[in-house]
Amino acid sequence: MKTKITEMFGIEHPIIQGGMHYVGFAELAAAVSNAGGLGIITGLTQRSPEALAAEIRRCRDMTDKPFGVNLTFLPTVSSPDYPGYIRAIIEGGVKVVETAGNNPQKWLPALHEADVKVIHKCTSVRHALKAEAIGCDAVSVDGFECGGHPGEDDVPNFILLPRAAEALTIPFVASGGMADGRSLVAALALGAEGINMGTRFIATTEAPVHQNVKDAIVAASELDTRLVMRPLRNTERVLRNDAVDRLLEKEKALGSNLKFEDIMDEVAGVYPRIMQDGTMDAGAWSCGMVAGLIHDIPSVKVLIDRIMQEADAIISKRLATMTRH
Repeated sequence: MKTKITEMFGIEHPIIQGGMHYVGFAELAAAVSNAGGLGIITGLTQRSPEALAAEIRRCRDMTDKPFGVNLTFLPTVSSPDYPGYIRAIIEGGVKVVETAGNNPQKWLPALHEADVKVIHKCTSVRHALKAEAIGCDAVSVDGFECGGHPGEDDVPNFILLPRAAEALTIPFVASGGMADGRSLVAALALGAEGINMGTRFIATTEAPVHQNVKDAIVAASELDTRLVMRPLRNTERVLRNDAVDRLLEKEKALGSNLKFEDIMDEVAGVYPRIMQDGTMDAGAWSCGMVAGLIHDIPSVKVLIDRIMQEADAIISKRLATMTRH
């Protein structure tokens, strides 16, 4: 399938694996790239620029196809060594960076000078327009359904994607609620040039996470996610568990007096314990509503081939028979 995104990134299928904390390691990124999509290493899961450089080399040993690195710019007190991470990306020969979080403007000149394409994650049309204005090559438009941070506007993809198509001139991919061939065809119909999948890729054989995590996603329905940290305007969609129930109780009890410190136990440093150790009630972890559409744990190649075959069948058979001849 040929779209502006497949051409921009030099990939076979318009499917991108989103950056995910303690999930986006070389194993998964290489598997996605080898299957014709665009795999992404999560930059900040690597503790230092040196560790990221090593992870990029490891991925390069597993695939000769294009892959990218996700770099999230956080509003933190002690900022990560962003110049070091950017250097590791450029020196590692990576040609695609998925940026997220704060405005990536100050890092764009160095990336573009090294011929790196930048796709920025946005949860609103105004942020997408800003990304276009500062020179991002593409954007990933994240609807309210998505796992992780959906922003504060609560606009689902059925509205957000066509709005983005009306407003943008750079290409965009749809993120949030993407799972199968139906998602891909719908996203293309609404104006996107491809899809970005997060939660769906966690439930694959190559995802380097504990089996408990994969089983939890398969067992979950579309009703099993919750929004946390809404009072702090840092809303995150997570899978419901004991820790999330506790967190929501605290939010309710404290109301407008809630501070980040009050919920530290449920949200800080929990990813290694969940993703690696499989301690499923250790804290809140990002998961999309799309869990309701995930019923198995295939290999990445089986998943991507299935999505493309299903999309092809929908376009050439189901939709084609509906148009009058």
